Amino acid sequence: MSNWSPPPIWPQTPRRREGIWNYPRPYRTGIRAWIPSWRFVVGTLLTGTSLVAGVLISAWVSVPVPNELGTVRSETTTVYYSDGKPLGKFAAQDRTIVALADLPPQVTQAIISSEDQSFRTHLGINPLGIVRAALNNVTGGDRQGASTLTQQYVENYYVGVEYATYASKLKEAIIALKVTQQQSKDQVLEGYVNTIYLGRGAYGVEAASKAYFGHSAKEMTISESAFLAGIIPNPTYWDPRQGEGAEAQAKARWERTLNLMVEQGYITQDDRDAAEYPKLVKYTQGSGDNRTAYLMEQVANELDRKGITADQLTTMGYEIHTSIDRKMQAAAAETMKLPEDASKFARASLTSIDPATGEIKAMYGGPDYSVYPTNAATFEAQGASTFKPFTLIGALKEGFQLNKRYSAVDGTVIEGWKQTPDGPDVPLYNFNNDSWNSLDLVDATANSVNVVYGQLNKDIGPETTAQVGYDLGIPQADDDPDTRDCCAIGGNLANVLGTAYVTNVDLAHAYSTIAAQGYRTTPHLVVEVKNGEETIYQGPSASEEMFDPEVMAAATYAMSKVVEEGSGMPALELERPAAGKTGSSNDNMSAWFAGFVPQLTTVVGLYEYNTDANRYEQIKPFGGYEQITGGTWPVTAWTAYMLKATEGMDVEQLPEYTPPAPEPSASPTPSESASEEPEETVVVPDNLVGQQFVAAAAALGGLQLVPVQVDVDSAEPAGTVLDVEHAGEEVDRNSEIEVQVSNGSQAEVETTTVPWGLTNREQGDAEQQLQDAELTPVIQEAPSDTVPEGSVISVDPGEGSEVPKGSEVTLVISTGPGDDPTDDPSGDGGGIFG
Repeated sequence: MSNWSPPPIWPQTPRRREGIWNYPRPYRTGIRAWIPSWRFVVGTLLTGTSLVAGVLISAWVSVPVPNELGTVRSETTTVYYSDGKPLGKFAAQDRTIVALADLPPQVTQAIISSEDQSFRTHLGINPLGIVRAALNNVTGGDRQGASTLTQQYVENYYVGVEYATYASKLKEAIIALKVTQQQSKDQVLEGYVNTIYLGRGAYGVEAASKAYFGHSAKEMTISESAFLAGIIPNPTYWDPRQGEGAEAQAKARWERTLNLMVEQGYITQDDRDAAEYPKLVKYTQGSGDNRTAYLMEQVANELDRKGITADQLTTMGYEIHTSIDRKMQAAAAETMKLPEDASKFARASLTSIDPATGEIKAMYGGPDYSVYPTNAATFEAQGASTFKPFTLIGALKEGFQLNKRYSAVDGTVIEGWKQTPDGPDVPLYNFNNDSWNSLDLVDATANSVNVVYGQLNKDIGPETTAQVGYDLGIPQADDDPDTRDCCAIGGNLANVLGTAYVTNVDLAHAYSTIAAQGYRTTPHLVVEVKNGEETIYQGPSASEEMFDPEVMAAATYAMSKVVEEGSGMPALELERPAAGKTGSSNDNMSAWFAGFVPQLTTVVGLYEYNTDANRYEQIKPFGGYEQITGGTWPVTAWTAYMLKATEGMDVEQLPEYTPPAPEPSASPTPSESASEEPEETVVVPDNLVGQQFVAAAAALGGLQLVPVQVDVDSAEPAGTVLDVEHAGEEVDRNSEIEVQVSNGSQAEVETTTVPWGLTNREQGDAEQQLQDAELTPVIQEAPSDTVPEGSVISVDPGEGSEVPKGSEVTLVISTGPGDDPTDDPSGDGGGIFG
C-alpha cells in the first residue's frame, strides 16, 4: 500500500477588483457571472423611483396654476354709425363668451367624442394615452400627442401655445391635474369652448359658428357640431375654403366624429344616418364689408393722435360713436362705383362734412380694402382749379370786387408766369383754348378761366393765395413732417391752378369753411368714446372765425354761378341752392368737384396712380367721356350722391349777396383768336339711350346743356335713359334737354311674407325665420316687463306683411325689465351687437 496522499488544498483568496465595475461576478460562471444580483436590481429601481418621485414632487410644488392669459378676457371694441348701428369692431381675438348652459348638448358631446372620450372620468391627464404616444414617438411612428381637453384648456387659458417639449408637456400636465382639483368638469369645458381656436379668425364656438354657419352656436345642429369638433386639431388647413384636399379631410373628420358620437351613446344611429354635411357660409375677413375698413382705419388713426392706442382699441371693449351717417355712407358707396371700362388704377374718393360741426358724415376710400389698402380720401392728388376760390377769397379780402374785369384771351403772357424758376415768361392757356376779350370774376369763376385767375393771383400775390388755403384748412408743410413735406401750397404764381397736392379730406375741410361762411371747424369721425358708463373722449366741437362773412358771401355767390351756368351745371339737378368748383389738373392727372349746400359740404375726387410704376398718370377716359375733367364724372357723381344724401333735408338758401354793377369792359387785347363769346351751339349726343341717367347728365353737362329728368313708367331698370330730346340735333348752349328716365315701376319685384309667430320667440329663432323667408333681420333692444329677455317684443313691418324680398325687418328684442319704460327702444347701441 502506498503512503502517498494528495497535497492539501489551500483556500484561495478572491482577486480584488478596483473601481465600481465588478463584472464578471466572482463565484459565478457563464452567463450568470454577468447578470446583476436581485439586490442590485431592486436598489437601482428604488433609487430611480426615488429620483423620479423627487422630480415630480419638486415640479408639483414649484409649478403653480398661473394667472389667466391677458387675451382670454380681452373685450372687443365696437364702432357705431351715428344711428347706433354697428360699423365695425377692433379685437385682438374675435371672441364672444357664451355660457355652457346656453349651448345645445350636441356641441360639447361632439367635442368630447372627437377629442377626449374619457374627459368626464380622468383626473386631467390620460396616462395610457401618454404611454401610447411616448412609445409611438420613441419607435419612430408619426408624432402623436396625448393632450386631454383639460390640457388643451390649460394651454389656451393659462400658458399659451408653446413649442411642445417634454418639459413643457410635463408642466402642462401638472397644471391640468391641479386645475381638475380646483374646477369642476363643466367649468373646464366652458373655458375650453370659449378659448379654443377654430379657424377663420374665430376663438370659441360662438364666433366660430357665426364664421362657418352664419348663426349663433346656440342654434348649432348635430351635423354642425360634428364639423367643428372634427377640425379642432388643424382648423386652418382643414377649412374647406382651402381647397379640395381640405374639403375631403374636413368631411372625413366630420364622419369620424359622428361615428364616435354614436359609439359614446350621445346620438342614435338614426341621428347619424339623418345627418347631412353642413353648408358653410362664404368667409369674409373683418367686418364682412371691406369698404368699412377705410373708416375703421381712419377711426384708429384719429384716436391714436389723441393718445388712444391700437392695443387699447383691441382689448378694452370701448364703445365708439362716430358721425358717419349710414344712409350717406351707402349713397357714397353706390355713387362712387366707377364704370367697368375705367382703368384699374383709377381711384375715386368722397368726403362729406357738416360745416357747422366738422363731423364727417361719409367717407369713401375705395371699393375693397383687401384689394386697395390705400384710402383714396386721404391720398394726395393735385388740387387743380379747386384752388381758384382761394385766390378769389384773397382778392375779396383785399378789397377787390366781383365786377373786376381781366383780359381772358387764350395764350396771354403774364409777367412772372414761368415754366421754370429761371426761364422766360410763358403763355398761359385756358381749358379747351377758349378765349374772351375780357371777363369779370364771376364769369371767370363760372368758366374756370385760367388767364383771368393767373392775372388776379399776380395782383394779390401768390403768398396770399397760399395763406387763404391754410386758413381755410389746407395743412401747411410743417403740420405733419412725415406726410406733408411735399404738399405746401407754395408761393409761385401757378399755385392758383392747384399745382400742390391735397387730400380729399383736406379739400373738404377748406370748402367746409367756405360753406360755414368763414368759420373753421376740425374734421373728425369720432364723436365720443365710452368705457362703460364713462366718457373718455369727445370729438372737437369748437369753431373759429377765419374770414369776414361778407367776403365769404361774395365768394359763395361767384361759386354758385359754377353750378348755375358754368362747368358744374349737372348739379342743377339737385334743385336746391348749391355752390362749388370743378377742378382738372394739367394733363388730367386729377379731377374734382368740391361743392356744398348750406348744411353739407361734399368733395368728389378722381385720380389715377399706377402702383406698378409708382407714378401718377393721366386719367384714361371711361363711360363714354372723351376726357375726364371735373365737369364730367366728378360733378355728375357728386350730384347723384347729394340727391340721396339730402333727402328729407330742409332746403336752405345760400347767404344773401347783392353783386356790384358791372364794370365797363376793358379794351380788347389784340388777338386774332379772341372772340367775345365761345361757340354758341352744340350737338346733342345721340348715344345716350340705354345709359344710366347719371352718365347721360354728365355728358350733357359737359356740353353746357341742362339735363331735365322726366320719370317714365317702364320695365327697364330704374335710372335707365329711354329717350333724349333733340338727340343728334344742334341746339343753343345752356338749353334745357328733356331726358326720359325709367322709374322701374313696371319691373317685376319678387315679394315674400313676413312670417307669423315671431312675437315672443327667442331672437335666434326669429332671425332664422326671417332669413328663411329671404328677409334681412335688423335688431333693436328695449326693456320689457312682460316679454322674457332675449325674446321678440315687436316686428316692423308686422307679421303677415307682403314685402319685397331682401327687405329689412326690425325685431325689437327684450332686455328684461327696465327702470325707465320711456327709454328709446333703439337704445344707444351699447352692447346689443356684441
